Amino acid sequence: MKQTSIPLAERMRPTTLDELAGQQHLTGKGSILRTAIEQGNVPSMILWGPPGVGKTTVANIIAHSLNVPFFQLSAISSGVKDVREVIELSRSQEKAILFIDEIHRFNKGQQDALLGAVEKGIITLIGATTENPSFEVNSALLSRCQVYVLKPLTEEELISLLKEVIAKDEWLSSISIDLRETEALINISGGDARKLLNLFELVMNSLKTSPAGRLQVVITNDIVMEVAQKKIALYDKQGEQHYDIISAFIKSMRGSDPNGAVYWLARMIEGGEDVKFIARRMLIFSSEDIGNANPNALLLANATFDAVSKIGYPESRIILSQCATYLASSVKSNASYEAIGKAQAAVESHGDLPVPLHIRNAPTKLMKNMDYGKGYKYAHSFEGNFAEQEYLPDKIANTKFYDPGLNARENELRKFLKEKWGEKYGY
Repeated sequence: MKQTSIPLAERMRPTTLDELAGQQHLTGKGSILRTAIEQGNVPSMILWGPPGVGKTTVANIIAHSLNVPFFQLSAISSGVKDVREVIELSRSQEKAILFIDEIHRFNKGQQDALLGAVEKGIITLIGATTENPSFEVNSALLSRCQVYVLKPLTEEELISLLKEVIAKDEWLSSISIDLRETEALINISGGDARKLLNLFELVMNSLKTSPAGRLQVVITNDIVMEVAQKKIALYDKQGEQHYDIISAFIKSMRGSDPNGAVYWLARMIEGGEDVKFIARRMLIFSSEDIGNANPNALLLANATFDAVSKIGYPESRIILSQCATYLASSVKSNASYEAIGKAQAAVESHGDLPVPLHIRNAPTKLMKNMDYGKGYKYAHSFEGNFAEQEYLPDKIANTKFYDPGLNARENELRKFLKEKWGEKYGY
């Protein structure tokens, strides 16, 4: 049995919600999106999630389930003219769906062209994005859409999907396949079902038939890695190695290697990556990985984001390089990142603990009579602008969330905190 020319991921694309891998929180029995589809009352929506988790598939399933006209545009190659043409065609088509892939790449004018048609119900918009829609979709358009978050597929979901595909695909089912090792397949795919199937197809195409004429193969990590290193594209800003490259970029800066950082930056620039995507990642990095060890990092990263948003390529490459090499060369600390993680864990563990009475606001007489604000010490009224008191709920009193990093700047903070709080928090 020979393989068809249609890629494996495409020919095995699910056509029903029951066939869709993962996303049970949205498409499982009784879930919000499945219920809307079953009731035939699907709102305009933004599907937000990483590549290969089913955004396009969900859009196709919705159109198929509702049996309505389906139009598809790519924000990379389409403009306002294309949007208006679809809207005109949809005026005579009841409940037509317009699916826009990578909607975050539409500029303000292109997104504005959708507003009226979405508001009047001429089209049901389904936008797919890998970027946070709060940043990349106009607030006016976003307010008219439901946002559904799709999650990366788990290892179990990916392996289950692969086994189902092997059993169902006409070509693969004719082959004796021993999935002896799957770690490499899972790790390289990174939760991306399309990437997993594309890689598996590459592996299968690279193997030879047995003397008997029937393909009998054993899939091992070594085989997968060999094929992956030879065949996977250097850079694909639409998905394949998009997250691998940005990961290498971030890890180079975290490792204080400006040479590695600027190399991976160059790879993204040559691949045509969105300047704001790169700048946004550096903005996050400046706080997550440098933080109070060098507060200027956040200021420079924010200025970089603002500058490249105004300028664009090719000149913005210089600004990006300046920021990337500075961040890589800066002293590092993830203390602030760790602090908020610990604090959120405490909130999740203990729930909504009551605010201590002495630090509650007391704008009314009734609140004052209930002892709101009673006993509060106004720090500026005390020597050194400090008065020791408890700011946490009783149940978690004396808990230390922030532990300054071991660097010059945060050592100063540690010294200050120790002078004020003594041994209470162990600074």
